[in-house]
Amino acid sequence: MSREQTLAILEQYYAAFNAEEDEQLLTLLSDRVAHEINQGGREIGKQRFRAFLARMRGCYREQVSNLVYCFSEDGARAGVEYVVTGTYLHTDQGLPEAHGQTYEVAGGAFFEIEGGLITRVTNYYNLEAWLRQIR
Repeated sequence: MSREQTLAILEQYYAAFNAEEDEQLLTLLSDRVAHEINQGGREIGKQRFRAFLARMRGCYREQVSNLVYCFSEDGARAGVEYVVTGTYLHTDQGLPEAHGQTYEVAGGAFFEIEGGLITRVTNYYNLEAWLRQIR
């Protein structure tokens, strides 16, 4: 993988995310993708990622912007810094009640790419900063 190829994959990933084209986003993932969820566990597999996206779409309306990309020399690993702007639509399990609160938080993600597919997604954001905005 070159850096340019990795950049193209990640640009497609975030474009699909912002357009809520989840099936397009899923085509960029390995069947055995490892998804490390902020403040959560590790899930393996595209079907688990699909279920995660469905839950997220039900609870949140989000857009990512101000993306900054960093790459390993071989393009096999990447980091992305971004800003998430969103609306909390429906109460998510274990979180405060939703009633249309809006928020904006900085976040980041780390990726591994192999054979033209994303094999790992690790997401981070400041949960406390998010909670302060929705309470």
